[in-house]
Amino acid sequence: MNYSSSKRGFPAGSPIANALVIIVGALAIGASIVLGFVAFVVLSGIILILAAVVGIRLWWFNRKLQKAAASGQRDGASASGVIEGEYHEVIEERDDSKP
Repeated sequence: MNYSSSKRGFPAGSPIANALVIIVGALAIGASIVLGFVAFVVLSGIILILAAVVGIRLWWFNRKLQKAAASGQRDGASASGVIEGEYHEVIEERDDSKP
């Protein structure tokens, strides 16, 4: 059987209880909206700060690359063109008795 009712929701005993439910519901919805807005503002602020940090870092890196290209430096080499380093001579002993 299919039962349907024209009264849906919680049955309240008095109009005062109905008014109290409406007031509490409105306050809960209002608090949810305010907290949602505050969370949105905080997350937006964090994203803006991160975007600014990344933007400044990229700007600084590009400026550094342009200065290095203007002075003729590449890959951290000195301006004189001298690359310093060490080498080790490896002496391999050969056995000439084997064919």
